[in-house]
Amino acid sequence: MSEAFISVKNLSKGFTTSKGVVQAVRDVSFDIPRGSITGLVGESGSGKTTLGRAMLRLIEPSAGSISFDGIDLLDLDERQMRKMRKRMQIIFQDPYSSLNPRMRVLEILSEALIAHDIGANSTERKAICISLLEEVGLAAEHINRFPHEFSGGQRQRIGIARALAVEPDFLVADESVSALDVSVQAQILNLLRDLCTKRNLTMLFIAHDLSVVEYLCDQIIVLYLGRPVEIGSAEQVYQRSAHPYTQALLSAAPIPDPSKKRSRVVLKGDIPSPYNPPSGCAFRSRCQYAIADCGTELPVAVEVANRHFSFCKRTEIII
Repeated sequence: MSEAFISVKNLSKGFTTSKGVVQAVRDVSFDIPRGSITGLVGESGSGKTTLGRAMLRLIEPSAGSISFDGIDLLDLDERQMRKMRKRMQIIFQDPYSSLNPRMRVLEILSEALIAHDIGANSTERKAICISLLEEVGLAAEHINRFPHEFSGGQRQRIGIARALAVEPDFLVADESVSALDVSVQAQILNLLRDLCTKRNLTMLFIAHDLSVVEYLCDQIIVLYLGRPVEIGSAEQVYQRSAHPYTQALLSAAPIPDPSKKRSRVVLKGDIPSPYNPPSGCAFRSRCQYAIADCGTELPVAVEVANRHFSFCKRTEIII
């Protein structure tokens, strides 16, 4: 892989609530190479969406740094960040609520073009919008329809077209296929992969379906209660997972071939409350390998193979 295009260092995000401060993302660091697709996986509540939005500064991080093509995003003021947004876009999870039901497709796509001063006039902008629709598998005749006239998969294609309208370098796809039927998911995944290749896009793909991530992604980050527990290539994580949480996630993923059996790793208990996470390793309360030291120290990254990291004190007995 090429050198890092996006570098996240010690990123944290906390939210103040009536019960106290919730640390949704805690001290997260990783790199994303240019032109690659990085998968971000974990249970609901693990901080995946918060991390993705913090990387785009849709929500402001509490601490850390985000380097985007050599530029620290947290050093930019509002005007500078507005210009940078042309290079970073997001595809939202829900294709129903992410589109304005009162706007036609032409208005939805033109909105981004107008905001970033793309296209000399309305005629030129309409031509760009039609080209975008055709690129994502829709037709020019769809340009004057409202969102309710489309299926869920078609609406997500419109969302993808909107994200591509300003010709970004980086996309965050926030569980962008989870609300779709399986057959439609495959179509959207193929579309995203083709677009990344054609446009040389870099992508952070957030998901909870491990089979989807394995199919699409080059690198995988496994998140648990706001912290990474394993980082590696898709092949490394799936073929030689080194963290007990990753192993449990993989064992729970269904296998399409009923003749194949997989030994199930059943986690005890539920994911801890982010209001009062366990001391030391957050996963220790559910881990079969936990020892006393796991409760006193935060786990550090252990490189188990080339650029394959596990955040566990007991990695040597797990793999």
